[in-house]
Amino acid sequence: MTAENVLRALEAVSAGRAEDAVLSVRDLSVRFRLRGGRTVEAVSAAGFDLGAGECLALVGESGCGKSVLASALLGLLPGNAETSGTALLAGPGGGDATDLLAADEKTLARTVRGRRVGLVPQSPAAHLTPVRTVRSQLEETVRALTGTSRRARRKAAEEAAERAAFPAGHLDRYPHELSGGLAQRAATALALIGDARLLLADEPTTGLDRDLVDRTVDELRRHADDGRALLLITHDLAAAARIADRVAVMYAGRIVEIAPAHRFFGPAGPRHPYARGLLDALPDRAFTPIPGMPPELSALPEGCAFAPRCPLATELCSTRPEFTASLACHHPEHPRA
Repeated sequence: MTAENVLRALEAVSAGRAEDAVLSVRDLSVRFRLRGGRTVEAVSAAGFDLGAGECLALVGESGCGKSVLASALLGLLPGNAETSGTALLAGPGGGDATDLLAADEKTLARTVRGRRVGLVPQSPAAHLTPVRTVRSQLEETVRALTGTSRRARRKAAEEAAERAAFPAGHLDRYPHELSGGLAQRAATALALIGDARLLLADEPTTGLDRDLVDRTVDELRRHADDGRALLLITHDLAAAARIADRVAVMYAGRIVEIAPAHRFFGPAGPRHPYARGLLDALPDRAFTPIPGMPPELSALPEGCAFAPRCPLATELCSTRPEFTASLACHHPEHPRA
């Protein structure tokens, strides 16, 4: 098959995926205005589709823009942020889609957050009410999202806690009495209650040991397997390998590769040199770190942002590569096998 035919086939798959997508993101960009007229390009022209029953893992180094992207989808950015692009969330029952980037706060608060889009936050302590026990927060969320009767709320709250591996003996504790891992599991339980059609899980395994990591991501995977969609934002490549269908790699605010998980983690490997470097840095692989540091988002180069760290860089990399056929690279790696 020629390169042109491969490109056409990939475009056809993308078009079909977009048609049935729970979430369809196009050209999503986020810029922060700073004092002195400076700006930070936190997310640049991100695009992907996420279908029912699918888990997309968004991976990359700290500060690359992953959490900013998730916050943009829920309208949780600070006042100095400017967004552009579209993020269409499929309507309930086949109704009209909602553009999450254009929706006002009233719409997001009353009809989107918790109901159509659930969030497992990166900083759970900031999302837990400090003066209420975990049980009371779970029961209140059950009441608000499901309308469950008072008698049934206690059971529903305990079931949500169990799904998130939150111990029943800690339900009557306050957030300040919880460890970081317990707070993370409490936040996960809250996110699972509404059975939202789209779940954004932002570093949901922070502070958990390996057994709890596996149990938590398996529960998130079950959420997707029930016909919902899961966007997993994580540094934990082992967790991504365990449950993801596809992997999107972000570098310096830009998605540089999207690949099927079986290929990304399999013998063929990813094609972008940065994505391959992420895998090679793992202890069970080459255990070789990527040299250098990511660029400051306030001073991005005009060309490929990864070029200063890339062993394959040439003069061509002084120009920014287009994102074509799920890849943005002038010198993509050949499959390993």
